[in-house]
Amino acid sequence: MMTPEDFAANVAALEAEIGRVIVGQRDLVRAVMIGLLCEGHVLLEGVPGLGKTLLLRTLGEALAMEFGRVQFTPDLMPADIVGTNVLADGRFSFHAGPIFANVVLADEVNRATPKTQSALLEAMQERQVSLGGVTHPLPRPFFVMATQNPLEMEGTYPLPEAQLDRFLLKVLVPFPAVDELVAILQRTTATESAEVKPHTDQVTLQEMIGMVRQVPAASHLLDYAATLVTATHPGGSGALPVVRDYVRFGASPRGAQAMVLAGKARALIDGRLNLSADDIRELAPAALRHRLVVGYEAVADGVEPDSIIAAVLDAHPAPAAGT
Repeated sequence: MMTPEDFAANVAALEAEIGRVIVGQRDLVRAVMIGLLCEGHVLLEGVPGLGKTLLLRTLGEALAMEFGRVQFTPDLMPADIVGTNVLADGRFSFHAGPIFANVVLADEVNRATPKTQSALLEAMQERQVSLGGVTHPLPRPFFVMATQNPLEMEGTYPLPEAQLDRFLLKVLVPFPAVDELVAILQRTTATESAEVKPHTDQVTLQEMIGMVRQVPAASHLLDYAATLVTATHPGGSGALPVVRDYVRFGASPRGAQAMVLAGKARALIDGRLNLSADDIRELAPAALRHRLVVGYEAVADGVEPDSIIAAVLDAHPAPAAGT
């Protein structure tokens, strides 16, 4: 049976393998690892060229699992993702699409039509595909990382709030620092490239995912997560002015679930057997930023969801144990 020390060592080894290819971006790699360990999906937002695609491909190689990639375009159809029934020799047979993999990259997901986006997001939620009256389960573990470019929005189909809610976390990908950019140039403009060695198999990863849900969460911490989510709703009696003025709809209950579950994964990565308030606070921005629906006033005044979440966190400090 795997111990918490084994869990932390496995994650450290995976991150070290990824670090052979990905320069810096430690917070990004950690967030993706947390999503994977929760078997929850992650949405990455950043300009092109920051290594989002390379990160997931490297993760797939380090996990020794099947990797699938879908480049979303306006002419992409649902069958191009989930698969289709093909008639051959008088019989229909199912030909699986690229979503039938353990680790799936949905690149530039906001460039496909809503119909195609819905096919992906339904499979993400149900972890199965139904076609012609037959249900085809997706492989487990199953992890989707989607990317979107926040700059080039012309001709795109932004994901509706209800579909964004399917993602456990939304991570903003920062531009690298100068020293990191120099290291990227050294690695990518030479004749040799780093090779990633497989480290963790499906059975081990499935056991690690099971361990995350076994981490205990004290009742006062569940209350704290619920309080933070409730505080993002403008109709609440104690809503902050910044929430009343700029938020149309607050985070859903999935926001609280994401903070608790992702916090459990963070605790195990740190070698701890219990969830802490710091875990919840650390994961709050990634768990809530895509679940806040802000109004036109926020856009006009340049108020971002992260600043609203920061105000909520400042107004609700971490509770003492047992309170």
